[in-house]
Amino acid sequence: MSHRSDTVHLPCGQMRGQCLGNQGIHTQPVEVMLHFKLTVEKHMVQLVTMRQQQDLVPEEQRRHPATGEQEALLDGLMYQLVNLLQSGAAGGLGLQPSCPSLDVRGVVGGGQRAQSSRQPDQPVHQRNDPEATFVSQHLSNRGIDISALFQASFQDYKLYQGDKYDEDKNTLGFINLGISENKLCLDLMTERLSQSDMNVIEDVLLQYPDWSGQPFLWEEVARFLTYYCKAPAQLDPENVVVLNGCCSVFSTLAVVLCDPGEHRCTSPSVPAHCGQVGQALLEATLTGKKVRGLILINPQNPLGDVYSRDSLKEYLEFAKRYNLHVIIDEIYMLSVFDESITFHSLLGMESLPDPNRTHVIWGTSKDFGISGFCFGVLYTQNKKVASAVSSFGYRHGISGIAQYKLYRLLRDREWIDRVYLPTYCSRLQRAHRYITKKLKALGISFLNHGSGLYVWINLKVYLDLWTFEEERLLHRRFLDNKLILSRGKTYMCKEPGWIRVVFADKPLRLKQAMHRFYQVLETQKLELRVKQLESAQCE
Repeated sequence: MSHRSDTVHLPCGQMRGQCLGNQGIHTQPVEVMLHFKLTVEKHMVQLVTMRQQQDLVPEEQRRHPATGEQEALLDGLMYQLVNLLQSGAAGGLGLQPSCPSLDVRGVVGGGQRAQSSRQPDQPVHQRNDPEATFVSQHLSNRGIDISALFQASFQDYKLYQGDKYDEDKNTLGFINLGISENKLCLDLMTERLSQSDMNVIEDVLLQYPDWSGQPFLWEEVARFLTYYCKAPAQLDPENVVVLNGCCSVFSTLAVVLCDPGEHRCTSPSVPAHCGQVGQALLEATLTGKKVRGLILINPQNPLGDVYSRDSLKEYLEFAKRYNLHVIIDEIYMLSVFDESITFHSLLGMESLPDPNRTHVIWGTSKDFGISGFCFGVLYTQNKKVASAVSSFGYRHGISGIAQYKLYRLLRDREWIDRVYLPTYCSRLQRAHRYITKKLKALGISFLNHGSGLYVWINLKVYLDLWTFEEERLLHRRFLDNKLILSRGKTYMCKEPGWIRVVFADKPLRLKQAMHRFYQVLETQKLELRVKQLESAQCE
C-alpha cells in the first residue's frame, strides 16, 4: 500500500541548516500561497452553491459534510503555510528538506503542532492515514473528494480496528455492533476450513484463472443456489459470475447497466409498496432524472423484512412495465431464524416477468460469517450482462486458493444442513432473544422481524430535539463510550432517532455492549431531565 504524505514537500538533498538560495527560500511559500488562494476561491464558490441548494431543502434534511471537509482542508493549508514561515524565520530562512508531519486531527482539535521523533538526517516517513490527503497539493479534486468521503465514512471503523474489544487482552476496547458481521459460528467455520480436504495446492490454483472465476466454482455455486433457493430447474453455471465481494458485484453491475447521470430506485428504510416506488419514480422523472433500475434487499437491511412471493412479483411486474432492471440482494437468505417466516428467492420462481433485466446477488459473508473471504455471486440470465460483469474479474477476482476452499465448503451439503445451519439458527435466535429482552426492559421500541443479523430500534425519546443533528450527537455519545452502532441517517431514514444494532455476536461481548448502551442512555436521560427542569424554571 502506498503512503501519502500529509505535508507539502520541499526539495530534498540539503542537510538541515543548509541554505537553499534565494529562489529556494521563496518558492515554496509562494506555491503554498497560490494553492491556498485557489482553494479559498473554490471553497467560496462551493459555499455559495451549497447555500443556494440548501435554501430549497427543509432544515432537518440539510447536509453539511462537504463544508466541514473544505474547512479541514483550509485549516491544513493555513497551518502548513505558518509552519513554512516559522521554519524560515527560525533558521534564517534556511528551509529544511521537509516540513514536520502535520496531524490533521491536531489541527481540528485545537491547532497544536504535531511533534516528530525523526532524527535530523533520517528520511521522512509518510503516514498511512486517509486524513493526510486533505492537505496534499498532489491530489486531484476527485482524489480529495474520495479521501474526504473515506474519512467521513470509515473514521470510526479505523479506530475500532486499532482498538478492538477482547475479553482477555483489551476489555476497554471498541465493541462493534454497527457493521453487519456474523460472528456467531466462527468456531464451526474455523474447524471446517481447517480440515484436510480444504488444504489443496495445485498449479492451476496458483495461476491466473478465467477472469470470471474457476469453472468448478461456477458449477458448485449453481448447484448450491439451485438447492437452497429451491429453483424449479437446475441453474445454469454459465449464468454465474463470482467476484471479490457483493460490493464489487453491485458496483460493476451499476457500471455496466447505467450511464453517468442515471439513477436507481432503492428499497427504503421504511416499509414500502409499489405505489410509493412509483411515486419516487415519477418524482425523479419530473426532475429530469433517468432511472434505470430498482434495487431490493431480501431479507431487508436494516428492517429485517422478508418479502412475500406476491410482493416480489408485484415489484418485478412494476419494473417490467417501466423497463427497469431489478437487482435483488439475497445475501441474508439463510439468516431467517423465525420458523414461521418463509424466504422466497427470485431464483425459486417458476418464471420471471423480465428475466433479461433481473439480476440476483448472493455471498457468504453474512450467512456463513466469513466476510474475510470477500466472495460475491451474480446470477443473471442475461448473457451480455454476465459477460460484461465477469470482465471486471481482472480487477476484482478471487485467489485460486480461496476459490477452492469455497468450492469445498459449498458442496458439503451434509455438514451445512446437519451441523452448521441448525447451530447457526439456534445461536441467532438466542442472540435475538437476549437483545430484544434487554430493549423491552429499557422500554425501547423496535421492529421485531425474524431475519438478518440486526434489530432496528427507535431512540427518538432520547433526542433533545427531533433532528438528525441530535441523532448524530447521540451516536457520538455511543462512540465516546466505545460502542459502535449505525445511525438511521446512514440508511436514508426519513425520521431521526432510528438506530441499527447488530446482535450476531458472542454472548459475553453482547452483554458488555448492552451495559455500555445502558450507561449512555442513562446519562442522556439525566441530561434531558436537567434541561427540562432548567427550562421550567426559566418559564
